[in-house]
Amino acid sequence: MFNLFFEGGTLFMSLISFFLIMTAVSFYTHSEKLKTYGNLGLACGMLGSFIGLYSAFNLIQQVGNISPAILAGGLRVALICSIYGIIVYVISRLLSLFR
Repeated sequence: MFNLFFEGGTLFMSLISFFLIMTAVSFYTHSEKLKTYGNLGLACGMLGSFIGLYSAFNLIQQVGNISPAILAGGLRVALICSIYGIIVYVISRLLSLFR
């Protein structure tokens, strides 16, 4: 689990984790901000994925011909942030149903 955290990029994964913690805290204290933290977690996840894809495609353009296995591995790593952001978003929406 920790290797996915570091593979996804520590900056964006830390931001998404912060929004997950704030989602849990706002469930008990500020319920009106519950959806906001979920949306911010989703946005950070998508932004991290797009930045990862941009840098990967830039490297592919510089190198030229690469194997499909390397391309698939890069796409897998780029999607880690967006999956984590979607998980935080779903958690915030489920918690808002119980609030």
